[in-house]
Amino acid sequence: MTQTEPRAPRPAAAPRPRYARAVRRAAHAFSWDQVRAELPALPGGGLNIAHAALHARALAHPERVAIRWLGRRGERREISYAELRRSSSRFANALRGLGVKPGEVVFSLMGRRPELYAAALGTLEAGAVFCPLFSAFGPEPIQQRLRLGSARVLVTTASLYERKLEAIRSELPERLELLVWGEGGGHASPTGTLDLAKRMAEASDRAELAPTGPGDPALLHFTSGTTGTPKGAQHVHEAVLGHYASARHALDLGPGDVYWCSADPGWVTGTSYGIVAPLAHGATLVVDEADFDAERWYRILQDERVEVWYTAPTAVRLLIKQGEALPARFDLSALRFVASVGEPLHAEAVLWGEQVLGRPIHDNWWQTETGGIMIGNVSGAEIRPGSMGRPLPGIDAALAERRGEAGLALLETPEAQGELVLRAGWPSMFRGYLGAEERYRQCFREGWYLSGDLARRDADGRYWFVGRSDDVIKSAGHLIGPTEVESALLAHPAVAEAGVIGVPDAVAGERVKAFVSLRSGSEATHELRQEILAHARRRLGPAVAPREIEFREALPRTRSGKILRRLLRARELGLPEGDLSTLETGA
Repeated sequence: MTQTEPRAPRPAAAPRPRYARAVRRAAHAFSWDQVRAELPALPGGGLNIAHAALHARALAHPERVAIRWLGRRGERREISYAELRRSSSRFANALRGLGVKPGEVVFSLMGRRPELYAAALGTLEAGAVFCPLFSAFGPEPIQQRLRLGSARVLVTTASLYERKLEAIRSELPERLELLVWGEGGGHASPTGTLDLAKRMAEASDRAELAPTGPGDPALLHFTSGTTGTPKGAQHVHEAVLGHYASARHALDLGPGDVYWCSADPGWVTGTSYGIVAPLAHGATLVVDEADFDAERWYRILQDERVEVWYTAPTAVRLLIKQGEALPARFDLSALRFVASVGEPLHAEAVLWGEQVLGRPIHDNWWQTETGGIMIGNVSGAEIRPGSMGRPLPGIDAALAERRGEAGLALLETPEAQGELVLRAGWPSMFRGYLGAEERYRQCFREGWYLSGDLARRDADGRYWFVGRSDDVIKSAGHLIGPTEVESALLAHPAVAEAGVIGVPDAVAGERVKAFVSLRSGSEATHELRQEILAHARRRLGPAVAPREIEFREALPRTRSGKILRRLLRARELGLPEGDLSTLETGA
């Protein structure tokens, strides 16, 4: 039978959300013009993310800590807003010295290094377009994205260059300049590359901000959703309005907060909410270079007195798997607000947060294409575990059914299930797919952006994620969202992770099969399998509950941590698995 650890004492009550009252007011009186007025514009009315998120803050609070960097070997460094601005300007001038023009694309392939933040902001300061790459990519997906994005510059480290790029150097774009950071003198700049540290040391720390406007290109994020050629989602400088407003409403973030976003800098979350939004609010970013380690993470929350923490369901599941005795050893009393993104946050994780962290975990929803959080459990509002929350101020969401080639029918009935759509025009909305104009047009109908995600909306206006349209299981006339089934399975105390797919069935069309990995201390026995199946039937009913369960040590994931149902299905059915090297996710 199931073995579980004894529950740790419940932590002390969390500090109250700081901006709950302001968020409630904003829900009744909100305009993007008002948000625009809060952010500093360039002379003449232009807008530049680097100016709004860094330069203006550096003028107002030059000595405030912008980045508190924690190295993987115990190093620690604090970088003020003034110092970060100087580094950003040096990088901007280094780009200009290479002849980089506004609108050209600068890629980064780095871990959580201080130099990454200077490169991102300096690129925007120079009017170029910043595009991050995931440092765990292999040579082929890196090369593919550099080619698709017509890369002008790639910023990386000596060790990553040697592991990922050196063997394919001759196959990279001809005009590509490689700026390589030697990592503290441990590596020399490789032959055929430029020394980033030397270039920045020689550059002036005073740079003229490029006269960009709200609609000028600023960010490029590649996403492929499941598989195939990566899509390059293009974003503009006006996106900073969406980053700024959503961070206030959905993350309770404000000036001086100690903030930790654990997202990898190679993904859109690591840019929108790991760089732009917190700096635009004048917060202090905790940046941890090391890989996930549960004890290290709890120690960071304690020692850095983190107030706002933005993480992912994958990380939450890994923490849950470690048990409740570990977090009980740490003082988490500074933690005021916890949020999660990347995939649905199951109800059991919300309840775990309340029990173990002393504060609930606030789920929210967005995509690479939306550029920022669209739907969330906002500061100070009641959380219904399993719900994504409500649309943020300034965001108009609905559920719809596609009709014919170009039609769209909105669904008004509570509890109806349909495709989640958003009224086009919010500031952080993507403005195109790189080189794929027709593909971009197909994302919109009758003024609505089509997300491809299925959801339902309850009578109180809260949205509940059902699944991607191609993930829904059709069994005996029922449409079954895998997320609902996975949530029920995760409520069993022995289950650490669950992935659910549909497999062919001669009678029902499809039947539900679950793949489960167990928490530490639980043994994969026939008796436990029957117990979990019975648990799911009680919660979901026999029509929706899985018919079979297969235990796995670990479940396959995308590179950013989402459970890869497509691969589970391919392996189960003996189908081609496709090119897994390109797999990415949205937020």
